[in-house]
Amino acid sequence: MAIDTTPEIEQTRRTGAILVVDDENSARHVLCQLLRDDGHEVQDAADGFKAMGILKDWTPDIILTDLKMPLMDGITLLRKTRELHPDITCIVMTAFASVETAVQSMKSGANDYLTKPLNFDAVELVIQRALERIEMVRELQDLREQSQKQKASKIIGNAGPMQQMLTLIDQIAPSRATVLITGESGTGKEMVARRVHDMSPRVNKPFMTIHCAALPENLLESELFGHEKGSFTGANGMRRGRFEDADGGTLFLDEIGEISPSTQVKLLRFLQTREFERVGGNQTHSVDVRIVAATNRNLEEEVRNGNFREDLYYRLNVINVETPPLRVRRSDIPVLIRHFVDRYARENGKTIREVSTEVVHTLEAYDWPGNVRELENVIERAVVLAESNRIDAHHLPASLKLRQGGPRSFSDDVRIPGSTLEDLERLAILATYESTGGDTKETSRILDISQRKIQYKLRDYRDSGHLH
Repeated sequence: MAIDTTPEIEQTRRTGAILVVDDENSARHVLCQLLRDDGHEVQDAADGFKAMGILKDWTPDIILTDLKMPLMDGITLLRKTRELHPDITCIVMTAFASVETAVQSMKSGANDYLTKPLNFDAVELVIQRALERIEMVRELQDLREQSQKQKASKIIGNAGPMQQMLTLIDQIAPSRATVLITGESGTGKEMVARRVHDMSPRVNKPFMTIHCAALPENLLESELFGHEKGSFTGANGMRRGRFEDADGGTLFLDEIGEISPSTQVKLLRFLQTREFERVGGNQTHSVDVRIVAATNRNLEEEVRNGNFREDLYYRLNVINVETPPLRVRRSDIPVLIRHFVDRYARENGKTIREVSTEVVHTLEAYDWPGNVRELENVIERAVVLAESNRIDAHHLPASLKLRQGGPRSFSDDVRIPGSTLEDLERLAILATYESTGGDTKETSRILDISQRKIQYKLRDYRDSGHLH
């Protein structure tokens, strides 16, 4: 029987990318070859300057560097590497072994230490140990990212428009780009802003919110930028603003379309320079804050009407996220009903086991001008009024204009015989559009009509009042 005599390190050997920096050509070439024989990807440099040039285009896992070199020594290389690539593992090699050089190396960013002449078994052991640490750090980072995604602001919705929006959020969240969230009132713009923050590298930094329409102009500027003592009546001391409080994190400016022209100028300056002065002060402050703004206004129209600065609009609208209204994602209504029932039953100490079919059909048929916020209020009311563990139609407000017999049907407007082909086409497009949760691409696929034509027809139906 064959016996495996391979040492354990061979069975679990990890390979990585290694940059070897040494001014002794023969020693460097031998070390590089031994490392390549072990399966590592290797590049080499004769001094620190050449190493820095390599690091511009290539990021290794490990740098093995000599300490005593001409032009740029190992200590300087370590410091510069730490500034540019803080995650690279640095191991120093030197023939001048002493406590002082070891301490200096560690202070400069070295992770480990080898003495010359090198023992390759020792080199191999140190490299394997370093690669294990790198692997553990990456696994921890993966776990943190998974945990971050799980705890990210929960946005409920499986309809096509919602999935498209969530995909966009996940794409843009890691960037530094300014985001403008647009959509009707009640569609969850603040939840979108929170998810952008929660899915970003800023997740552990502050998320600050300010509702721009809730404050008069002078107080809004003070709230945003802070103020100095005596800058206005009642300013009895210096006060930091939301920009300073959100340093390193995200500042959410809700209802951005309501800010005054003077505040628009100050906000524009910050977006251009990342600098500002407190109200009544002349000292310039600089902070690292990502701006996420939201509005239910049509800012393009506000720009045309002279109410909003065009340059500020373009600065804010780097990335646009549009929150879909509830009427184009009706397939999400049952899930939202269950979510809100569970929440408000817990808050009110009730047990609600059932929502009647009539209630579900009624809520699916309603057009929800107030969107998800209106649905949430309706469900909270129904839970409070429920006398048992069931919600029935009489728990709903009369304003919903209850519709009996199930969801709204476009066939109410179509009679056969008696309808034109145009009427039938409208029925097919609107019914399919609604069944897909407002997904024009899926509607196009089902009906075998171009997506552009579907979008054109929907605009026409909205203008004519057949689609709200």
